[in-house]
Amino acid sequence: MTRGDRVRGGHIAARPAFRRFVVLSLLTAWVGGSAGTGSSQVLTGAQLPVVEHELANGMRWLVLPRAGAPTVSFVVRFRVGAVNEARGQTGIAHLLEHLLFKGTETLGTRDSVAERVLFVRMDALQDSILALEAQGDTTAVPLLRDRIDSLETEARAYVLPNEFERILSTNGGRGLNASTDWESTTYFVEMPANRAELWFLLESDRMANPVFREFYTERDIVAEERRLRVDTNPGGLLFEAHMAAAFTVHPYGQPVLGYMSDIQRLRRPDVEAYFRRYYGPRNAVVTIVGDVDPDQILAWADEYFDDLPAGEIPEPVLSREPAQREERRVEITFDAGPRVRMGWPVVETEHPDAPALTVLSWLLTGGLTSRLHRRLVIQDQIATSITSSVGPGVRFPAIFAIDATPRLPNTTADIEAAVYAELDSLRRTPPSERELQRIRNQLEAGEIRRVTSNLGLAFQLSASASNFGDWRTTFGFTDRLAAVEAEDVRSVAERFFTLERRTVATLVRPDSVAGR
Repeated sequence: MTRGDRVRGGHIAARPAFRRFVVLSLLTAWVGGSAGTGSSQVLTGAQLPVVEHELANGMRWLVLPRAGAPTVSFVVRFRVGAVNEARGQTGIAHLLEHLLFKGTETLGTRDSVAERVLFVRMDALQDSILALEAQGDTTAVPLLRDRIDSLETEARAYVLPNEFERILSTNGGRGLNASTDWESTTYFVEMPANRAELWFLLESDRMANPVFREFYTERDIVAEERRLRVDTNPGGLLFEAHMAAAFTVHPYGQPVLGYMSDIQRLRRPDVEAYFRRYYGPRNAVVTIVGDVDPDQILAWADEYFDDLPAGEIPEPVLSREPAQREERRVEITFDAGPRVRMGWPVVETEHPDAPALTVLSWLLTGGLTSRLHRRLVIQDQIATSITSSVGPGVRFPAIFAIDATPRLPNTTADIEAAVYAELDSLRRTPPSERELQRIRNQLEAGEIRRVTSNLGLAFQLSASASNFGDWRTTFGFTDRLAAVEAEDVRSVAERFFTLERRTVATLVRPDSVAGR
């Protein structure tokens, strides 16, 4: 996350309060006596003692030793997400996230050879289902699905469920989890420092020898997750419709969960092939923060991971949205209270305008004293909630979105009018210095919370290295946020938030549509 430095008199124009925060937080987290002197050494973000290492297969390692509790946080981030999925295979990265907890050739099974025999039979039945559906003859499909379910039940007799998690938790591991977004898939856990080598043993086995057992069961779980989070969820429906309207070309418009028709047609061989191609060391960044010896950590990295095949780098995402020249509107009918989501195309995180847009988001909805919350929720009481964000990712041009729920009897039209009025005001008059200082204080508080957590730091370092190639980049972004001036905020409000660039999605009840 970088921005062209705003230089005055040869120095970046960062606010003194923000600089004091950086010194204070890093002093709190990394105070060490210089040898023989007892004096304290204060490190800036770019000076953190991160040890960087790259294996011959391209796997990148970031190790940050940190004294304190004898624990260590592990984050593995693959530079593969929903933007890398082809039409017809949306949701494959998210399904892989689930499947990689199912064990390996030796972990989580009583007999992997017997399992494989049943896998072949199940996959053949799935191919038959797809062939029948392509022919338009689905009469036998329910029977074939029942046979897959029976074989899945038979295979389950060989499964030791949750073995990966059981071993880690028995040895003190906590917070084992994973997440998938548009640009990455991330796996993480926290361990006692004296059990660190166990992580290397398990994670290298998972990368080298995963077995996608219980595939069809897990695929059904993912489909049910989509039903709960999107198909029967008003907020999920609104978000997905808005993204599809805002991104007509770029894969940001594809849902991370995938489309239901794609999820139900994913094949185990295709998922395995996708994993082998893209989830290799070449696309991975491993970040380790905690009470560790970097030399020992990197020796284990070489021992356990150096012989893994590198894998392929996904094809670059070259699609870009054409310039939007007219307002777009989409209406979702659902039996729930009304909601509205407004969005404008903006820029990627490394663009010089990105910090001002981030500050604008905080100015509008960042806390109880923010402009839109104070006006719509507290004073006028026309909304029950209002939020804003810039996303959905960081590597490509994003959208600035505002979500709001009206307080009855007010309508989404009332919300829109109030939001547009506030944006018009910002186009004419920059925010006050007092407002900007409040935002800086909020950003400072958030940064303090992040640097006091080993896991939080590991996430920040890995995300920065994966997205931008350098773990220092996000620390530079905090400096650029502090350098945002009132005129910067006014300027982005004027240039980006115009009528013809606007995309609006509203949620309405069926009875309100019928009554028109």
